[in-house]
Amino acid sequence: MLNDEELLRYSRQILMPRFDIAGQAKLKSARVLVVGAGGLGCPVALYLGAAGIGHMTLVDDDQIEIANLQRQIAFEQSDLGESKAEHLADRVRRINPDVSVTTLTERLEGDELQRQVNSATLVVDCTDNFNTRFALNRACVAARVPLVSGAAIRGEGQLSVYDVRDDSSPCYHCLYSEQGNEDLTCSEAGVIGPLVGMIGASQAMEAVKVITGVGKPLIGRLLILDVWQMEWREMKLARDPECPVCKSRESA
Repeated sequence: MLNDEELLRYSRQILMPRFDIAGQAKLKSARVLVVGAGGLGCPVALYLGAAGIGHMTLVDDDQIEIANLQRQIAFEQSDLGESKAEHLADRVRRINPDVSVTTLTERLEGDELQRQVNSATLVVDCTDNFNTRFALNRACVAARVPLVSGAAIRGEGQLSVYDVRDDSSPCYHCLYSEQGNEDLTCSEAGVIGPLVGMIGASQAMEAVKVITGVGKPLIGRLLILDVWQMEWREMKLARDPECPVCKSRESA
């Protein structure tokens, strides 16, 4: 149930007929795992916290550096050297004290990764390397937990939702092979700041849609943004029936 203060805080969302109190109640009961507290993770966490997610776990083992400030909008000059996850959690709490926020400041892997995914309603991938993305995908497939995936480099961003509860949905591995993909980081290739905000905000929107059941999530679709031309392209994604990660989902 929502109290009077929550009804006022979320009134602009509740006013939407398709969303209503039922949608807000679903957000309140959700547990979201956000992996990565950088350029994508900042807008994801801030928007989901403001929207009223009940519990959020923020994962990042890095500290704030001066080169982050160009795009990681939760941080300031005075925050240099602090934990990204802990500082972002504090920002979320200051926006919305009703949100329960926990942090993990060590690299998430192995049994602990699977445990965290198992306890989540939804996972948002805000990482910047393929190894972590593939590991998150495997854990989400095993737990049958939806994964909202985003990426941004230079002036191009990508966004999709992978949800193996939907038999037609591919998983991340259906699209990308673990062989032949090399990480290209922002420190090597560069990235324009507003781009990560656009992709991160879009990830937050997709998370809200999946949790509430309102709207049509990006399942089976990949959006690609060329920010310099301000053009969105959509690619249809098919499930790979021979995918070694998700082909046995029916028996999961």
